[in-house]
Amino acid sequence: MHGVTGTEHRIVVDDITVRYGEVTALEGAILRVSAGRVTGLIGMNGSGKSTLFKSIMGAVKPQAGTVRIAGEDPSRARRLGLIGYVPQSEAVDWAFPVSVRDVVMMGRYGHMGVTRRARATDHRAVEEALERVELTELAGRQIGQLSGGQKKRAFVARGIAQEADVLLLDEPFAGVDKRSEATIVRLLRELAAGGRTILVSTHDLHALPGLADEAALLLRRILFHGDVREALAPERLALAFGLPPGSTLGTTHSTNLSSNTTTDKPAHPTDPEPLA
Repeated sequence: MHGVTGTEHRIVVDDITVRYGEVTALEGAILRVSAGRVTGLIGMNGSGKSTLFKSIMGAVKPQAGTVRIAGEDPSRARRLGLIGYVPQSEAVDWAFPVSVRDVVMMGRYGHMGVTRRARATDHRAVEEALERVELTELAGRQIGQLSGGQKKRAFVARGIAQEADVLLLDEPFAGVDKRSEATIVRLLRELAAGGRTILVSTHDLHALPGLADEAALLLRRILFHGDVREALAPERLALAFGLPPGSTLGTTHSTNLSSNTTTDKPAHPTDPEPLA
């Protein structure tokens, strides 16, 4: 693995292996993500991206190796509100009777204590987050009534309101309009500039250079972690596809890694958290 140096590693994945029965989803995966950086995670379906995210969030316990988030065990990091998560659209029950504002307020639960009674500071954080993602006028709508891009922005707002140190985004650009994509990219760059740690799983390789500071190629283990342009080299993308050494990908294939079959364990609709 080609490592990326940083002043402070907020995500430390140390040689983890995860198996589902006879299927090995991750084997010896090593990843370090620093504060103030946006890291793109690239891999075809079945490469282990969902399992890596679940391991980072503490929803899956590796059979070997360790994960630390800001020095904490993942489960404790989640309880402390250190990790925010923007799920794939298909992992959400959009019929659930909550408004956009309610979804964003969920990001404040860790600040409220056991009563979950919102205070003035919680309401301010929610309104500021809604404004940043340009959803203030739609805050009262039921979450399922939004467009695909607006839904993604609502979950980004939840992460902003949560004030999480680490933000994970699972395919945030899938099915979104250009305005939402531009808004999300701008927000992630701003959050990273403010010291947040951003890890983005994406198939949108065209958007990656404008979004990410670095990229990691995953195929059950991290094959490469470094400069985005180097990661997007055809010979390296071929490795992410599992092609033999010396192979390269054509332009059509190299811009979309989603058409391959999957061996990664599919996400449960209610895993790992409400509406995610």
